[in-house]
Amino acid sequence: MNQTLAMYQAMGNEAFSKAVTGVAPYFSTIEPRFEALRPGHAEVRFGNRREVHNHLGTVHAIALCNAAELAAGTMTTVSLAEGRQWIPVGMTVQYLAKARTDMRVVADGAAVDWSHTGDVEVPVEAFDAEGRKVFTARITMNLR
Repeated sequence: MNQTLAMYQAMGNEAFSKAVTGVAPYFSTIEPRFEALRPGHAEVRFGNRREVHNHLGTVHAIALCNAAELAAGTMTTVSLAEGRQWIPVGMTVQYLAKARTDMRVVADGAAVDWSHTGDVEVPVEAFDAEGRKVFTARITMNLR
């Protein structure tokens, strides 16, 4: 089993979320909480707090990008065989609606060929508390 996945399963959502932000401190700016993590899937939530707002009082676009990269990157880590590495090399995003509530961000790598070497595209979607999709991202990961 992948070492990161074993850590997640042993620690649980809250402790793992804190551990990840300890290793990569920028992610702590959104105070993420992992809700699910397995090969091909990750779900992260973060709250609608003033610290993540833009000038309109809604969730800032970069907070959504931050959560998307966290979900996609962690999912990529647990989807690859031990010893393989990855690095994000690009992100394309679409803002579909104003994000006014707590966010649920889902990375779905079910269709990604994780045995591939080179660039793959990882899809991510963000949903508000009512289940409305407010954001999509396609993150290009270079797999080694």
